[in-house]
Amino acid sequence: MRHGDRLDNVNPSWLSTALRPWDPPLAEAGWDTARKTAKQLPARLGFPIHRVIVSPYRRCVDTALGLFAGHLTPDEDPKAATGDGGLDPSKVKISIDYGLAEMFNHIAIRHPPPSPANHADWGLNIPDIEALIPLDALDNTAIPVFRELPQWEETEPDARDRYLHTIQSLADRHPSENLLLITHGEAVKVTVSTQLEDAARFRIMMDYCGYAQLKRQVIRNSNAFETGQFELLANYGQTGIHCSPRTPM
Repeated sequence: MRHGDRLDNVNPSWLSTALRPWDPPLAEAGWDTARKTAKQLPARLGFPIHRVIVSPYRRCVDTALGLFAGHLTPDEDPKAATGDGGLDPSKVKISIDYGLAEMFNHIAIRHPPPSPANHADWGLNIPDIEALIPLDALDNTAIPVFRELPQWEETEPDARDRYLHTIQSLADRHPSENLLLITHGEAVKVTVSTQLEDAARFRIMMDYCGYAQLKRQVIRNSNAFETGQFELLANYGQTGIHCSPRTPM
């Protein structure tokens, strides 16, 4: 899932006073998007989420918290949260993984710190990020696939490999669970494009809180699991993913 509406896109003047312009929080519109998405998930998914894993950036953590808040807030439409799926904050915990972080270069991150190659300057330390999450919603025992940020000026192919490795690794660690990964637009785009034939022919766009659904067959064999290949569920219209043919040059 892509994060919700970020504050610097909604209110560009925020950048002039921001202490960390590279790490904007959600705008109020982003919180609204996350809360509304939470209310839509049960009917749209039809299965429960067991674990939430997020990028270390504030907008992704805020999105997770907004989803939790949306599930807990009564809805005017009693049918909105029906279904045998979605997110139950009483049963689900949030953890952080650097493998889901934004593509780490000046193209994706428009306002990096003065010394971007120095990871300490980013202030994206897991203990500090976990402090934003209520204790009853936090899983601080999870071991991330990537324990630090990538090297600065990460290339698009390297970011693609990182995202795919992270998704595969997390799924393999938790083969019997349904995972919600909250990340950035590029990661969702990679997820969709790897499942499309002739992906280069398509322009892939996504709304804030747009998400792609991957499923695979999992068979328990004694004490081990056998897993199949991922398959993309092509219900783009409902999930905020938009695939359109590129215009020929």
